[in-house]
Amino acid sequence: MGSLRCVVTGAAGFIGYHLCDRLIELGHIVTGIDCLTDYYAVDLKKQNLRDLQKKNGSRFKYVRLDLTARDLSNIMRHADYVFHFAAQPGVRGSWGRNFEKYVRNNILATQTVLEALKETTVAKVIHASSSSIYGDEAPLPTREDANPRPISPYGVTKLGAENLCRTYHRSFGMPIVMLRYFTVYGPRQRPDMAFHRFIHSAVSGSPIVVYGDGTASRDFTYVAEAVDGTILAMEKAEPGEVFNIGSGKPITVNEAISFLEEAMGREINVRHEEAQHGDVRDTHADIDKAKSLLAFKPSVTLSEGLREQVQWQKRLNERTIKRRRRSYH
Repeated sequence: MGSLRCVVTGAAGFIGYHLCDRLIELGHIVTGIDCLTDYYAVDLKKQNLRDLQKKNGSRFKYVRLDLTARDLSNIMRHADYVFHFAAQPGVRGSWGRNFEKYVRNNILATQTVLEALKETTVAKVIHASSSSIYGDEAPLPTREDANPRPISPYGVTKLGAENLCRTYHRSFGMPIVMLRYFTVYGPRQRPDMAFHRFIHSAVSGSPIVVYGDGTASRDFTYVAEAVDGTILAMEKAEPGEVFNIGSGKPITVNEAISFLEEAMGREINVRHEEAQHGDVRDTHADIDKAKSLLAFKPSVTLSEGLREQVQWQKRLNERTIKRRRRSYH
C-alpha cells in the first residue's frame, strides 16, 4: 500500500493513541487532531501525544483544534485516509445538562468533518461508532442489521453521527465505513472505564464499585485487536458497510473480576451499588461479518489482556507517585 497520509481525530485518546502508533508502524504519515477536552485528566492525553511524538518523530504531527470551531478543509484536503475517533465518551455522563456537549462533540463534530471531506479525493473514511447504539432490545449475539434502539443520550448521539455518515455516503458518494466497537480495554484505557477504575481501586486497597449484581455481561475487546479491525477495515471494507468490532465472547462482570484477581495476584473487595440509567444489560457482538469480509480474527483472551492493562497501570501509578514526590522537594 506504500506510505499514506492519514488523519486521526481524537488522536490523544485511548484508541486514538494506539491507532496512530499502529499506522506509523505500518509506514504511514499521521496528522493527529485533538482538542484535549477535560472529560478526564488532560495530562494523560498529553502524555499519549508526547509518547507518539518521541517515538515517531517526523511521521506524527499533532494539531490542537476543536473540530466544530473552524474550517477543516486545509487539513483534510490531502488526506488519503481519515479516521474519525473524536467524540464525547461515557454513557453515565450524558444525561441532563451535559447532553449539549454530546451533541456538539458527537454530532456537530462529525458533520464538520464530513463537510470538509465532501470535495476531496479521500480513499476511505473510518467512523468510530459504538455498541451503545443497539440498546437492550437487540437479539444476542447482535448482528449489524439489528434495529438500533439506544437507551442513553450518548447512544442517541452516536447513532445520530452514524446517520449523518449514511447521508453523506448516499448523497455525495463519500467512502465511509462505520465500526461499532464493543467495550474496548487495555493499556491507556480511560480512567472512567470499568477496568481502569477496578485496577486503580484494587491497587490502592479500596473496594471496587460494581453497578448491579455483577451478572450483566460485556463483550470485552482488547485494544490491539480493536486496532486490528480498524486497519483491516481501512484495507478491505467496502464503502457504506458497517461492522461490529468485538471479541464475540461475552463475559459477566463477576467473571471478569475473577480474571482481574488472577492478573493482580490478590483478592478484590467488591461493593455493589444500584445499576445506572443508560447501562445496557448485556452485549454480545456477532462478528461473523468482520470475520468473513475483513478476515478479522480476535484471539487475545480477557486474562491475557487484563495482565497487560494491570502492568501498564502499575507503571502509571509509579510515575504519578514519583512526580508527586519531586513536587514536594
